Amino acid sequence: MRGKMLRTFVCLTGFAMLSTPLAAVTAKDKSKPKDPDEKICEDITMVGSRLAVKRICATRSEWAERRRDERMTIDSAQVRANDPCNTINTHSGGAGC
Repeated sequence: MRGKMLRTFVCLTGFAMLSTPLAAVTAKDKSKPKDPDEKICEDITMVGSRLAVKRICATRSEWAERRRDERMTIDSAQVRANDPCNTINTHSGGAGC
């Protein structure tokens, strides 16, 4: 159980690190309409390393889709973490799934 929670935390922390630069792209200037086909490149630090950086280039619409997918993944992981059917039952008479 503890190992599963640790993996979930590490996974969610990694998604949060990936989505941080994406939030900075959208928060800059909201007054002008943005071209959804404009290509934007970001340097993303790889999880578990201080030095490994990966450059990812995508259009604004692809970045938006990526943010939506990451948010949905995080939300579903949080919902599954509280589901008694997904926990390891070490005692008799637990939740019946």
